[in-house]
Amino acid sequence: MTLFQKTGNELYQNLGKLFYAVALADKNVRPIEVEKLKETVKQQWLSVDAIEDEFGSDAAYQIEIVFDWLKEEEKESELYFEEFKDFFKEHNGRFNKKIKVLIWKIANAIASSFSGKNKSELILLSKIKALLQ
Repeated sequence: MTLFQKTGNELYQNLGKLFYAVALADKNVRPIEVEKLKETVKQQWLSVDAIEDEFGSDAAYQIEIVFDWLKEEEKESELYFEEFKDFFKEHNGRFNKKIKVLIWKIANAIASSFSGKNKSELILLSKIKALLQ
């Protein structure tokens, strides 16, 4: 696996953390939020690049895998956002305008998928927006 592929896999894993943080912002991950994530991975992320994981699958599926894995953890949304933020700052060159727009679009869609956005989701979305600028 090349360095580009390795950081590509890490990118998708960290996106899984970010999107999970958005779903968990109100302390409850709902099935509609999981459904929205899986829908957007299939519709949006699979065509972003040709990076594959070590099993030969499209690396974008790492978003779903990490999201599902985090459901077993009992940590706070803010922790996952901070982990994404650290990765973002360390690998800022991996985030072109198209990727940033897509991240924002999907974070917004997840937050809106269950009865609109609540205060905790709005706070997290504002942090994401500030980071992506």
